[in-house]
Amino acid sequence: MSITDRNAACEWSISGMDCASCAGKIRNAVGRLPGVTEVSVTVMSEKLKLQLDTSQTQRSEVEDTVRKLGYGIAEKGATAPSSKPVPSPGAEAHDHSDCSGHDHGSETSDHADDTQTSGHLHDDPADRGKRWYETAKGRLVIGTGLLLAAAWCVSWLIAGPAGYWAFVAACVIGVAPIAKRAYTALRLGEPFTIESLMTIAAVGALFIGAAEEAALVVFLFAVGEVLEGVAANKARDGIRALADLVPKTALLEIDGRTREVPAESLTLGQTVLVRPGDRIPADGEIIEGTSGIDESPVTGESVPNTRGPGDAVFAGAINTEAALRIRVTTEAQDNTIARIIRLVEDAEEARAPTERFIDRFSRWYMPLIVALAAAVILIPPLFFGADWQNWIYRGLTLLLIGCPCALVISVPASIASALSSGAKRGLLMKGGAVIEAAANVRQIAFDKTGTLTHGRPQVTDVVAAPDMSEDEVIRLAAAVETGSSHPLAQAILRRAEGVELPAASDARAITGKGVAATVDGRSLTVASPRYASEQGVLSGDLADRATALENEGKTIAVLFDQKTAFGLIAMRDELRSDAVEAVRQLRDLELSPIILTGDNPRTAAAIAEGLGTGFRAEMLPKDKLVAIREMAASGGVMMVGDGINDAPALKQASVGVAMGSGTDVALETADAAILRDRVTDIPAQIRLARATMVNIRQNVTLALGLKAIFLVTSILGITGLWLAILADTGATVLVTLNALRLLGFNPEKTG
Repeated sequence: MSITDRNAACEWSISGMDCASCAGKIRNAVGRLPGVTEVSVTVMSEKLKLQLDTSQTQRSEVEDTVRKLGYGIAEKGATAPSSKPVPSPGAEAHDHSDCSGHDHGSETSDHADDTQTSGHLHDDPADRGKRWYETAKGRLVIGTGLLLAAAWCVSWLIAGPAGYWAFVAACVIGVAPIAKRAYTALRLGEPFTIESLMTIAAVGALFIGAAEEAALVVFLFAVGEVLEGVAANKARDGIRALADLVPKTALLEIDGRTREVPAESLTLGQTVLVRPGDRIPADGEIIEGTSGIDESPVTGESVPNTRGPGDAVFAGAINTEAALRIRVTTEAQDNTIARIIRLVEDAEEARAPTERFIDRFSRWYMPLIVALAAAVILIPPLFFGADWQNWIYRGLTLLLIGCPCALVISVPASIASALSSGAKRGLLMKGGAVIEAAANVRQIAFDKTGTLTHGRPQVTDVVAAPDMSEDEVIRLAAAVETGSSHPLAQAILRRAEGVELPAASDARAITGKGVAATVDGRSLTVASPRYASEQGVLSGDLADRATALENEGKTIAVLFDQKTAFGLIAMRDELRSDAVEAVRQLRDLELSPIILTGDNPRTAAAIAEGLGTGFRAEMLPKDKLVAIREMAASGGVMMVGDGINDAPALKQASVGVAMGSGTDVALETADAAILRDRVTDIPAQIRLARATMVNIRQNVTLALGLKAIFLVTSILGITGLWLAILADTGATVLVTLNALRLLGFNPEKTG
């Protein structure tokens, strides 16, 4: 992207974030730059997106601003650069794969004036996979710990003030980089950061003679960085694991010979050889061989499915039995795994209403805490003659309690874990807003064909008019349906395989009713019995026979011209084996399922009776849209369809869920998608959404509850500085660990 573009969509990779406060600092600082709009910062996917008017601000200025805050930044697709850690224990060190809590560490870079940082201590990408003590954050903990231990030794071994000054030195060395970052944040318009609160608390503690406690607080702060980093990084591991599903290399076949090439270099139309036990390197179509395909890494389906020539397969799936030759049908950046990763990453931008409320709350929470701390320090001594040192100490303790990290991470941590957990099982939801809406639905509307049924109807009966043969009815109907992708059209075309079809011209769709074309000089139509009756061509014995077949739960197509009906074609699409169980589970969840179908009432009634649901039949796409609006008046509605014909209804519903095995439409049309063709995944998705909202409420209660308790005990003088920092760090760690429980949640369990 040229920097000469006046209004450019820009994207960077950001390293060092693992909480919402990290994202907030970047969003606020970058958003203040002239010409910068639509700033979006996502924590788990580590991305910064914005619109930039480069006549006002250059890309390099955005990057410099991010670096000042202590985060690594790189162009999209590149690795965010790490910084050189300062060897001194008190110097700023980076650990740029993770943000850990509050201390973002400064970095030494090419920007000499921008070395101070104001965020949490960051992880260097090179630190990924290392033990905690091998990372930059770990080294900082060890350094500050040694300083504290040395101060204790001095105080024990040497009488007099030497011990006190040893603790002063340990505190000053440890807090110096934090103070620098606080100053940098202040310059960028961020006065209320944990760095500023830590600096004020530590310096204030020194002034009132609490040097030992001040040094201990600095050490505990560094320990909290490590704990928070470890916990938060696990939430990101699920997304990283998805990328590892696709093998790095592939066996490319050219002229009968194979050679190993990078999987990302594969292009459309190339042929790859996949041996038994190998992962499939790209989305493709089998051209030779039949084997069991384990799709559990992609869809969560535990039982391997047999696939043969003509069948589609996913990148990342495992070939279990025999060698396969596969034609590549999708570029590496657009394969199923890549699209799932993008969906999960981009889902962070669709924030839940609860998350938006927490963000708004946190904006005035910290200033309120600072004001309260000032009041605690000033009012008792000034108006009641209380001891200044005692109340200054209590006020400083309040400052440390004031960090909202646990609160702001409570929602995104739960949502990130839920998205990752769902993705492993083929349950995709596009963000927190979708999760919250899914948790609150009260009604479920199902499309029939391809959702409750397999979507592959078979021709069961052909009824010809007296002057026609059954073969001629099929031949002409198939000619009219040539080129159509509708499941009923495909059923007719499959029945006509091997038959030479006449040419058709002027083909056109009659929305929601049928298809018309000119065949052998005649204008023919294949449509529903209702439409044929409206045209005045279906009557007598054919009409009676159509009614009888519909009563058997079959779908009827009528072949006719402007004057006469030539015959009937009856088709039936079998219910999915788990449809009845899915409806039972939905009723156990106190949800009301209903079928919305374009099929005739008799066929719809037969299907609905077998499932025990209500139904509305003969519905055009616009009718489904109206029905969803009517249902929404009495509560949240989830619409489940195939993502194509039901697009208007899917968009209108509180949550639109597309069923389909990784198709573009299934992944991109609706709010959520089911990768496995299993209806029972619908109640599973709702259970996951509800469990997520319960987890969020637990996190918010935990974060606010601990803050409230320690606010009171700090004012009363029961708890001190070191317990305050433990409360802050502990709350963040507990909230993150509670959110990580969702990674192990099994939404398929009904008990």
